[in-house]
Amino acid sequence: MAELKKIPYSILELAGVAKNTSIKQTFDNSLDLARKAEAMGYTRFWLAEHHNMITIASSATSVLIGHIAGGTSRIRVGSGGIMLPNHSPLIVSEQFGTLGTLYPDRIDLGVGRAPGTDKATAQAIRPDRVKSVLKFPEEVRQIQQYFSTENARNEVRVALAEGVKVPVYILGSSTDSAHVAADMGLPYVFASHFASAQLHEALHIYRNNFKPSGFLKAPYVIAGVNIIAADTGSEAERTATSYIKLVLGVMTGRMDYIQPPEDFTDEYRQIIAHPGFQNMVRYAFIGDAETVKLKTKAFVEETGVDEIMAVSHMYDHNDRVRSFEIFSEIMKENL
Repeated sequence: MAELKKIPYSILELAGVAKNTSIKQTFDNSLDLARKAEAMGYTRFWLAEHHNMITIASSATSVLIGHIAGGTSRIRVGSGGIMLPNHSPLIVSEQFGTLGTLYPDRIDLGVGRAPGTDKATAQAIRPDRVKSVLKFPEEVRQIQQYFSTENARNEVRVALAEGVKVPVYILGSSTDSAHVAADMGLPYVFASHFASAQLHEALHIYRNNFKPSGFLKAPYVIAGVNIIAADTGSEAERTATSYIKLVLGVMTGRMDYIQPPEDFTDEYRQIIAHPGFQNMVRYAFIGDAETVKLKTKAFVEETGVDEIMAVSHMYDHNDRVRSFEIFSEIMKENL
């Protein structure tokens, strides 16, 4: 079998809350995973921003980034992402300027413009967010300005961010974000782990319209995939039932804690195969090491991505650590 393309591999963490697990234990599990991921050779450990979801605890994203960065020593830690219309660019610059100063050359700022929540909660977070959505590229540039040394001449400053190296990444799940990333000459991160429909079109737009910038000379693409790996295929399928139930909850608006796994029945196979379900699970690689390697290899060859960001929703923390260990072994074979 031909070897996988040699690319970095990273983790997107949502601090998923399992049934009968406290928030404190969830945060402890996230830090434990980050420390082990660092030892496994993962490049980044990013935290997502979501609100009003009982199964996701990474709501105060910048705070959790500081916790993870403080408990690790080498792995890059960042946001996947900060949903910029929820925030003031100045405050984001202050937060990440602080993080970048405390943990030099280890902090990434991934920004997106989705709300990361439902409409009512988005309204509660920032009533004027719709205006901010329309100004997304402008607000990204404002953050870049606050981080520049030239901003020292301006009336409004974020002095602690000036000259601090915190690279900006544009996140997206549609073609709109591809145009923004290409026009700004920034790296592009596509959420194919839950929104696969426009992946190829978005990558085509980004690569063909990319304008080199002072931040990036050539296109750089990171794409998300779900990884549920285990020592045997049957064990991986059983573990994956927790993820399938979670996705069903998202699709039906009935979010719940991550549930314990159960037998992988024909009913689960039918659910996964359903066309309406496929957009969220098309890039869910479930199986033993050989199966996950084959699926990962096909994905890399199909998309030509420069880096993979793995996501994993599992009930048992040890199972999740083992899954990321298997995935790192797959990727290490070629690094």
